[in-house]
Amino acid sequence: MKTTLSLHAAAANALVELLPTSTVLSPREAAVNTAPKSELASAVLGSFIGASSADVAVVLLEGVLPETPASADLVSPADVLRPAIEAATAVLGAGVLSDVRVSDADSLFEDSESEIYELLNGQTLQGWFAIRVRDNSAATKLLADGEPMAGKLGRINNVEMALTVEIGRTRMAVRDVLNLEPGGVIELDRSAGAPADVLLNGRLIAHGEVVVVDQDYAVRITKILDVVEGSH
Repeated sequence: MKTTLSLHAAAANALVELLPTSTVLSPREAAVNTAPKSELASAVLGSFIGASSADVAVVLLEGVLPETPASADLVSPADVLRPAIEAATAVLGAGVLSDVRVSDADSLFEDSESEIYELLNGQTLQGWFAIRVRDNSAATKLLADGEPMAGKLGRINNVEMALTVEIGRTRMAVRDVLNLEPGGVIELDRSAGAPADVLLNGRLIAHGEVVVVDQDYAVRITKILDVVEGSH
């Protein structure tokens, strides 16, 4: 089982593998926060919710990412860095990356619970990565022995979880995204009539079919998956 510290390092290594930089950067753990506040004001942040939850932030110096045309307002730094952040948070196990946004990361970098990595090209500093793994032990303790199961679960009945319905996926290059126009068709990775996937906090739990209820989309559950099926 990975320790929290090894999760930090694994997340940093997974992140740099997918950063769209000209060379793969090397993460180096920083004893103190060396990122200036002026750079932290436009960081790309993400929040991961799962068995292990975390807040992460990426800050890259100007010029590290390839420039996009001025007309490419459709693509923000958050869009460009999301695949790398998804890779970083995937090391935490099952869960869902709830949002990726451009925001001020000063509080995350200054938090004593955060682990900070300098991102280097050789010995040249290119940016920073911060990760703060949140403690989910309180929820785990609710399942400890000594209390009826109904009582344990009752304490977390009001906890909200992210439920997602997915009809398919595809991967596109940025140039193809920029060429999208009204009327364009994006082909997904499953055939017409195939069941939609129902995911709870990123874990597949059921299959269903998309229906319309009072002019709103809904999903009719057709199959509940057991633990083994949902882990694939």
